Amino acid sequence: MLEQLLPMPDAEVYLVTGFFSPAESGALLTDLTANIAWEQKAINIMGKQVMQPRLIAWYGDVGKSYRYSGLTVHPLPWTPTLLDMKARVEAAANVTFNSVLLNLYRDGQDSVGWHSDDEPELGTNPVIASISLGAARTFQFKHKQNADLKQSVELTHGSLLLMRGTTQHYWKHQIPKTKKPLSARINLTFRVIQ
Repeated sequence: MLEQLLPMPDAEVYLVTGFFSPAESGALLTDLTANIAWEQKAINIMGKQVMQPRLIAWYGDVGKSYRYSGLTVHPLPWTPTLLDMKARVEAAANVTFNSVLLNLYRDGQDSVGWHSDDEPELGTNPVIASISLGAARTFQFKHKQNADLKQSVELTHGSLLLMRGTTQHYWKHQIPKTKKPLSARINLTFRVIQ
């Protein structure tokens, strides 16, 4: 397991490749693809309703709803697989998470645009722990105040990306579309809803 602190001012971002072994990652990808209640939701972008370019699911503790892009999602109860993953991630992050947003990127045309995880219910300096399973995708950062500050990392099968401290105040992130033929990727972002 290789942990790396990314060289980003105004941020605290760690990448752990091989957080889950290849065998564990493959089993988790199969389980989550089949057993999560995936849905595609409409969101507001600049006043227009558009379908999210990926499938999502929200799981968590009772009452831990989440609002973003004009959308409110209410938690489904934790599955045994998600609870096992949560325990592993909590031990690494030293944080107790109460919710997880899952994203299913079906191919290279599924994406998420520039944003920060800075909604009020996430608190002042949120800790976001992101697990990637399946096809590797490029995760891009850009600084909100200095356009010259950019960072890209490849999120590989079984990796953990941990964002904490002031990261969400100063940086936006995205997973852009790609024309490369890619298989599916599942991303789980564990969060603490206040």
